[in-house]
Amino acid sequence: MHHEVTLIATVALAFVFAAVMGYIADRLRLPPLVGYLAAGMLIGPATPGFVADAALSAQLAEMGVILLMFGVGLHFSAADLLAVRGVAVPGAIGQIILATLLGVGLCSLWGWGIGAGVVLGLSLSVASTVVLLKALEERNMVSSLNGRVAVGWLIVEDLAMVLALVLLPAFAGVLGGNAGGAGHGGGANADALTIALNIGKTLLKVGAFAALALYLGPKIVPRLLKMAARTGSRELFTLTVLALALGIAFGAAVVFDVSFALGAFFAGVVMSESRLSHRAAADSLPLQDAFTVLFFVSVGMLFDPSVLFREPGKVLGALALIMVGKSVIAFLIVVALRYPIGLGLTVSASLAQIGEFSFILAGLGISLGLLSREGQDLILASAILSILLNPLAFKASDALQLIVRVRWPALWNNYGQRHKEALEGELQRIRELSEEREAQHQLEMHKLIQTFPLFAKVDEHSLEELFLLFKPSSASPGDRVVRKGDRGDGMFFIAAGAVEVKLDAKSIRLEAGSFFGEMALLSGARRVADVVAIDFCEFLVLSRRDFNRFVAKHPDLREAVTEMAAQRAKTNTAPVTAS
Repeated sequence: MHHEVTLIATVALAFVFAAVMGYIADRLRLPPLVGYLAAGMLIGPATPGFVADAALSAQLAEMGVILLMFGVGLHFSAADLLAVRGVAVPGAIGQIILATLLGVGLCSLWGWGIGAGVVLGLSLSVASTVVLLKALEERNMVSSLNGRVAVGWLIVEDLAMVLALVLLPAFAGVLGGNAGGAGHGGGANADALTIALNIGKTLLKVGAFAALALYLGPKIVPRLLKMAARTGSRELFTLTVLALALGIAFGAAVVFDVSFALGAFFAGVVMSESRLSHRAAADSLPLQDAFTVLFFVSVGMLFDPSVLFREPGKVLGALALIMVGKSVIAFLIVVALRYPIGLGLTVSASLAQIGEFSFILAGLGISLGLLSREGQDLILASAILSILLNPLAFKASDALQLIVRVRWPALWNNYGQRHKEALEGELQRIRELSEEREAQHQLEMHKLIQTFPLFAKVDEHSLEELFLLFKPSSASPGDRVVRKGDRGDGMFFIAAGAVEVKLDAKSIRLEAGSFFGEMALLSGARRVADVVAIDFCEFLVLSRRDFNRFVAKHPDLREAVTEMAAQRAKTNTAPVTAS
């Protein structure tokens, strides 16, 4: 095969194998990412047949990491996290620490170094948000109290892993790795002062980037999104979203020396504050999904299935830490914090798997010289097995909840109820605020249609676009809004108040719900009348360019405006009869 098509061959075969294996996994009632990992194994060096270009796959995987972290940030809800902070923050942090210590202990039994133990422990301590959301969706639990807590718990884990990705290179030297290879300086014999300086330098850079992103981001990013949305071009809006995600990630890496993952995460967080965040998520989702699939395929290419036969004891040990160790730790923490038993069992089942962050940490551990290929194989093997077995963990959780509810009803009904009621109240308040904002938005759209029946046939998506195109304006009594003879640069919709259109022979009063200025836009001629405000007025103004672009996509609207303009022209030219 010619080298010119290596990239095409790698991407094409990755997608083909991923589609086939993902479909097979779905038919077996398994998460599709199991199929993507299997597809990677099939085109990887550990199996016979075609072997994809590993270097290209690694770069494509990096793109997948960037877009994956961008998606995490885009769906990050500070309000939801604050609502469940009482259980999610201490629970997730405590579980990560204890599970990491178990990983270090496990590695010490195998004769591995502490650096390998830390990477392995961190990798096994963090669950997959993708797998959890799929499991909750299948059980219709995403919006439930237990589901919201589990998602909040994993958000804290994700944030902790973002911090781990930043700090691990700074600690690599003291942990026995190669910190210099990661661009952070230091070595195996680095003294305490050097380590402290490296950590301080890293945290300073991350802090500077975070402060800049969170201060300037909300001021700039929503404005750029609005400018792109106002063009009416779907592809330009999607391009702007991706340019911001990748541009911020790349800029963060070049200027602040932080990871692509952290830059992409903050790009998503900043963008999530915009009213257009849902559209940004929807438009970027196909590309995000595509590169995420390539990420899992590239991870599968790194996996050597022979580890299941070479080191079955180690695989079972890692799997036991994930399925049993983490679950027991999480349950005990939830119960110790005096939250309900059912909540503890749901969180335990939710954490009984690992996924995308584990792969990212394993790759970083390899690059820093902390983890061996065998360790990476163990992480990949335990990830695949834990994802396969996770539905059984939820079934076991349901069975245990039923047993406790039947045998110890008083314990089930009374333990942790005060905390549960407080959580339910907080989540209900957030839900009501969200519903209120959505209802207010829907009311604005309904009011627009009521005020201007002209837009009744315009679909909801187009109305959203129209809201972005409108420029609000106001006038006081006596103000001249439009001057006769001027160029027609906009169409005015009267949202409140009244104006008087002064023609040569007569005057016409227009009130809220009416519009003017359309005749000059349609004909390209000059204004034929003065328009003066006779009350305190509020207008929605549509510029010539936006008007032409919008009505070009809605011919029915153009026809209605043209018909009303023709009727108005007849009225304007009709002779005034003496009374």
